[in-house]
Amino acid sequence: MNNAGFWKRFVAVMIDAIILGLLTFLLMMGVGMVIGGMMHDPELMFKFSQFGMLMDVIMFWLYFALQESSPLQATLGKRLLGIYVTDGDGERLTFVRATIRYFSKYLSSIFMIGFIMAAFTKNKQGLHDLIADTLVLNR
Repeated sequence: MNNAGFWKRFVAVMIDAIILGLLTFLLMMGVGMVIGGMMHDPELMFKFSQFGMLMDVIMFWLYFALQESSPLQATLGKRLLGIYVTDGDGERLTFVRATIRYFSKYLSSIFMIGFIMAAFTKNKQGLHDLIADTLVLNR
């Protein structure tokens, strides 16, 4: 198996972050325009920000889990860089395994150590890959 390197994975994540950032911005602008007249109420503004955070978590989770468990096995960023995600046996991820991988990234993000691990482990796996038993491979 030809494991994808750290920098290739990093660039793919940056592409995905830009895509998701634009989608989040457009969604929140649309919602903001609909309820904009109510934004003078601090309590409502607080609820709106909580809604935005919840939408971010759901949107990011579905973006990654649905695409990585799809027949393409890759997000848009990964596809642009010619990499994809498999389970430890080289098979397509189930939605549940892709979900575990996604939420394990929260652990990987603590001091970024879990992501940096991908530069030093034998199969170039981050902490989230080890937890979910996944590999990121070159096509």
